[in-house]
Amino acid sequence: MDQRVSLITLGVADLARAWAFYERLGWKSNSKPEEGVVFFQAGGLVLGLWGRGELAADSGVQDSGGWGGVALAYNVSSPDEVDAVLAEAKAAGGTIPRAGGKTFWGGYTGIFIDPDGHPWEVAHNPFWTIKGDGSIRLPN
Repeated sequence: MDQRVSLITLGVADLARAWAFYERLGWKSNSKPEEGVVFFQAGGLVLGLWGRGELAADSGVQDSGGWGGVALAYNVSSPDEVDAVLAEAKAAGGTIPRAGGKTFWGGYTGIFIDPDGHPWEVAHNPFWTIKGDGSIRLPN
């Protein structure tokens, strides 16, 4: 198995609402909620939105309704970009449980939560390289 992730699918309570939130963030999709699933091209991978119940059944798991122990991240090139993305997420209908701030490891991060409770860390890591296409390269 290659060391990569191809698709991340988020289980959502209301597909149309979730789609609209990500569209307000500026993400574009050719999918429509009426089709039952929405896909966004996200750099070299795909982010999917699917009804939470359908995703649980398809994955063969029981949905406990709680947080699933997963956080997504969006890395940017500066602390100012962290704050700008957090403001954009709030304007789109997200909540901000942790505003941007300095970290113990020398970076700058904050968190937004989408309408279905999925946390996104927005981070500037001065030790990682962000390429023009948004991909990240770890130091050698």
